[in-house]
Amino acid sequence: MITITHFLVVSALLFCIGLYAIVAKRNAIMVLIGIELIINAAILNFVAIGRYDKVNYGGQVFALFAIVLAAAAVAVGLAIILNVYRKYKTINPDNITDLRD
Repeated sequence: MITITHFLVVSALLFCIGLYAIVAKRNAIMVLIGIELIINAAILNFVAIGRYDKVNYGGQVFALFAIVLAAAAVAVGLAIILNVYRKYKTINPDNITDLRD
């Protein structure tokens, strides 16, 4: 039987992998993937905790809203990355030093 501990361990692993992807920041796409992994870890926690709420299904409802917000954040993030690439011809955050103009 899968217990809540299993869900929380997988969620912690997802969070750590996402945090590593953000800290390593080889390029902006990896930073976005890291952010998505962290959001998915939080969603997994909501669903795991919501499994024990048989009356209101609060965890599942909140997870659904978090998925919609994450999709919107990815769309905005990719638009920003495309504009930065169009101007600087790179997506490496270390090479982009000024965002003026």
